[in-house]
Amino acid sequence: MVALLTQLLLVIRSWFVRRARLEAENLILRQQLVVLRRKSPKRVRLWNIDHLVMVWLYRLYPSLLDAIIIVQPETVIRWHRRGFRAYWHWKSRHLGGRPRIDSEIRALIRRMNRENPLWGGASSEGWRVQWETIPPRQKPAAL
Repeated sequence: MVALLTQLLLVIRSWFVRRARLEAENLILRQQLVVLRRKSPKRVRLWNIDHLVMVWLYRLYPSLLDAIIIVQPETVIRWHRRGFRAYWHWKSRHLGGRPRIDSEIRALIRRMNRENPLWGGASSEGWRVQWETIPPRQKPAAL
């Protein structure tokens, strides 16, 4: 009983898969008709949407390459590979250096710098030299 039910489900599934492939093939043929009906002086000019539709349908049904007439099947595969490379190039791009600091924080730092002129490199350098001249037994243990 289970085997019969499994076979029945597989038959129904295969009918839907064949139907979807047939509709995809019709879609690609209609897209080619749209491209050929465009007014172009000498040769067919494909737009980005044409590339996208053909590559998308190729990804769903690779056997549809037989239905493509206006371009060679190798061209569709090349578009697919180029899109794949472009995606991963975009995905792995260098996003720049250090992240931006919020403008409020920058304004606060500048204000603190103006209000405290003794802060900075020169005063800390003098503090370090002074700290090194103190003998170790007189330095507090907490520091």
